[in-house]
Amino acid sequence: ERLAAAGFALTLSGRHPGPLEEVARALDGVAAGTDVVPADMASEHDVRRLAQRHAERFGSLDLLVLCAGFGASGPIVGYPIHRFDRQIEVNLRAPFILVQACLPTLRQAAACHPERGARIAAIASLTGVASEPGLAAYGATKAALISLCQSINVEESGSGITATAISPGYVDTEMSSWVRDRIDPADMIEPGDIAELVAALTRLSAQAMVPGIVVARRGDTQWRA
Repeated sequence: ERLAAAGFALTLSGRHPGPLEEVARALDGVAAGTDVVPADMASEHDVRRLAQRHAERFGSLDLLVLCAGFGASGPIVGYPIHRFDRQIEVNLRAPFILVQACLPTLRQAAACHPERGARIAAIASLTGVASEPGLAAYGATKAALISLCQSINVEESGSGITATAISPGYVDTEMSSWVRDRIDPADMIEPGDIAELVAALTRLSAQAMVPGIVVARRGDTQWRA
């Protein structure tokens, strides 16, 4: 909604077409254009098809938002490796492939608008910065995503493409429903806060590179997921 209001044309993706089409209808007349591409980030074929579909429809890519994620809590001892592998697939492998596949369209956008360049915003996690018990696997994948953003900056900022890893604590979405018995949703970060940070990145000049942003919940520690 924030990006549509700012004049972006949007390619919307997720596993299920129904909710995507509902969002697209809500943005009709607001966004400069919308395309719905259902995709499972655990499928390399789907990830590459998503990048190709956007290129065919819109040609260039000013902003790539990496916000798909999968998490499963549990201590390291006895942690099911198939859950670890799934998190690697969705939280790290898929973003790597998607960035790789989108680099040509990102470079094209950066060349067309050298004053602002092109941006990648990756929704990481505070657990990738400061560990939390029971989230070793999830935190490890998010730490790797943060590192990937730094590597993108080293390799591509000269071409006008910069990446920012946004690392929030618990955000009040369905993904945080499993901790609502001990953390009041009213104390969680609002989704709009993260959306505002993503939108703000698009308003920066190409000279400004922001490697990472940490967003903690209010409380008695700055590292409060």
